[in-house]
Amino acid sequence: MSDRIEKKEFVKQLASRMDTDESVAAEWLDSVCDILYENFKQGKSVTLTGFGGFYVQPKRTTWIFKFNPGQKLKALFGWSSSYKGTY
Repeated sequence: MSDRIEKKEFVKQLASRMDTDESVAAEWLDSVCDILYENFKQGKSVTLTGFGGFYVQPKRTTWIFKFNPGQKLKALFGWSSSYKGTY
């Protein structure tokens, strides 16, 4: 299994990138996750340009949930991509 970071470490990295303290970064992360959840709950898909798209399709008894990674992620994973920048 590949290495994984938990939320606490992710928040530290986010705080460092944002040049803020961890409590602010944690609030941002929680808010982003809450907003994603609320949109999915309403049956709305979400596209984060440069990262990818999250697609939901509510059905009667089940939901379809898909993630379509952006070109930068596709290039990172070695998948077909038109991305030409660095990653």
